[in-house]
Formats: sequence, C-alpha cells, structure tokens
Amino acid sequence: MGDHDMLVMNGNEFTIEPGETILDLARRQGIEIPTLCHLKGATPTGACRICVVEVEGARTLLPSCTTPAAKNMVVRTESPKVVEARRTILKLMLASGNHNCAARGSDEGDWTSFQLEVEKGDRSEELCPVWGDCRLQDLAYRYQVTGEGLPRTAIPYPLEDVNPFIVRDFSRCILCGRCVQACNEIQVNKAISFGFRGAGTKVVAAGDNPLRDSDCVFCGECVQVCPVAALVEKDVRYRVRPWETTTTRTTCTYCGVGCQLRLHVKDGRVVKVSGVEGVAPNYGSLCVKGRFGFDFIHSPERLTTPLIKEDGAFREASWEEALDLVARRLESIKAAHGSDAIGLLTSARITNEENYVAQKFARAVLKTNNVDHCARL
Repeated sequence: MGDHDMLVMNGNEFTIEPGETILDLARRQGIEIPTLCHLKGATPTGACRICVVEVEGARTLLPSCTTPAAKNMVVRTESPKVVEARRTILKLMLASGNHNCAARGSDEGDWTSFQLEVEKGDRSEELCPVWGDCRLQDLAYRYQVTGEGLPRTAIPYPLEDVNPFIVRDFSRCILCGRCVQACNEIQVNKAISFGFRGAGTKVVAAGDNPLRDSDCVFCGECVQVCPVAALVEKDVRYRVRPWETTTTRTTCTYCGVGCQLRLHVKDGRVVKVSGVEGVAPNYGSLCVKGRFGFDFIHSPERLTTPLIKEDGAFREASWEEALDLVARRLESIKAAHGSDAIGLLTSARITNEENYVAQKFARAVLKTNNVDHCARL
C-alpha cells in the first residue's frame, strides 16, 4: 500500500483502513485514547470530548471518535494541550453532581458538608455505589484530577428508585449519552432520550415519566453501558462492591438463542448478571429475563433431591433409586401399552444440545415420537 494511505500518530506511521476514524485506527494499533461517550456499534457523537487529540494544522483539538483518519495526517494523542484539555473536562465533571469518591477531592472542610448533603439524596451513608467500577473515577486517577477549586453544580432532579430493577441517579449523570444510544441504536427500544435544555438537560423517558410508566422493557442495556453511577441495578446498589465478587461466564437458559452472560457471585450467591461484550450471539445485550431473572437460583422452594411419591406423600430419594424407578415404570408402560403411550416433555429453558439428547432418548430408546416442550418449565 502506498504512502498516500498513511498517517503519523505519536511519531509512528500507520496504514489507514477505509472508513476509519482516528479512534478506530488508534485502537486497532493498540494505542489507548480514553473515551466516556463512545459506544461501539452506535453513531459516534463526540459529546464528552475526552477523546480529543491534537492534529497538526487543525485550529482546535479534534474528537478522535468522529474525525476521519486522513492521509498525511499528523496526530498526537497525549500532547500537553490534549492532557490539559482532558484534565479540565474531568474537573468540571467531578464538580458537577454527587460524585462522592476520593477522586472528587476534599476541598478541606467542605467535604463533610458535601457528603452529608449527598447522603440525603442518596439515602445511604456510604460512598459512591460504583466505587472501583467507574470510568470517570479511573480517568480522574489517571490524569490526577479532582473537583477541588470549582463550585459544585447542584442537580435539580431527585433520585428515581420506584422502578423494579433500575435506580436512576440524575445527580451522577454526566450526560454522555451512552444509555440513550444503547436504547435507541443497539436495542432499538427507543424508550429514553435527552430532554429539556441547557443546565436542565436530563435523560428522560416518554413524558418525563419514571421508567416503570414508560415504554422501557427493562433489558438493562443502559445500565451495562453507563460509565458512572447514574444507572445501577437496584438489588446490588450499595450491597455489592465489584471487588467482593467473582465472575463466571455461562450460557443463558431462558431460551435457545444462547446468549453469553457473566454471573457475578458473592459469598456463593449470584448477585448480578451482565452480558459478555464482543461475543456472539448477543454481544453483551440481554433481555429482562436474562439480566434480572436469576432470583430463582437461590429460591428455598427449589428441589435439591429427587422425590418419590408413596401412599400419597413425597419422600426424598437418591438419584440412583429415582432413576431405577423411572426406568422400570417406562419399561412396564411400554410393554403393556406400547411406545405411543409414553410422551416426553422437554423445556425451552434448557440448551439445544440437551433438547437434542432428550429427543434422541425418546425416539431411539423409548421408540416414541411424542416429544413436546412445556413453556412453564
């Protein structure tokens, strides 16, 4: 490929792929440009301005997520001007709203009064619910920025926790727009958008109603993409910290699509579910059942041992005893009434492979084609 297809980034020459932005090229080459608003698979907006870079000859710093990579372009991703711009933006964000983590800074005696005020709106005495899992916090530490020295911007909108699964904390929203894009462009539910103007801008559902009274289907895509604590799962808020959990990748069992998810486990219990990003078939997206419908796992009503009914009452049995009984009964029914007297119910909740084994057992062993599924299993 000729020289006309090259640009220079941080002193090194790189080949440009058709349609690439500066951010695309940087990531392809392993060069980190920080972002807050950029969402893979959605239209770049350049809203947060954290990804700005210095391009030789340009009058201002340019957002790398929306600026096409062009031939002979000379780009610097961490120049003094770029770093200073990012520090200023982060400082303004930290000074806006209730970002009560160590990254915000103390402002000496003002910290106590600030924290007490946050506690009233937050209904908790603890620090930020996503401490340790916040992109804004990460960048504040990286660029050594606090919100000290700037007057705190109060957010006029109260906490919304009347929804069954999601807490919306407008006081921590940085208006990056990732939740709006995830809802409108990734999930295409179109339940939320930006509303109002100027300092009063907020993310709203139709009619500025709570999510429970809107078109929201509670897929939780907005929660997964939120880089701060503006959107948090209701059941884990302040109850689960990221360092307290371990994760296990598995396959969702609610249908046969095979969505990949991560189980977040604390003290032997599943406390949260998130989608595995970048992996087929769901690429991080989940439905309301896959993300929030996991309480049954630890239900005390779940059977943990086989039960055999004798004299009108159930008693616990071993797997060996139960399987032997089932085998004998199936053999006797088949011998007395024929294979068509037997039917096998499977479930849409198990994997395709398990359903295949079940129908194979029915047809090859029991010699019956009476195979169906029960939607309630």
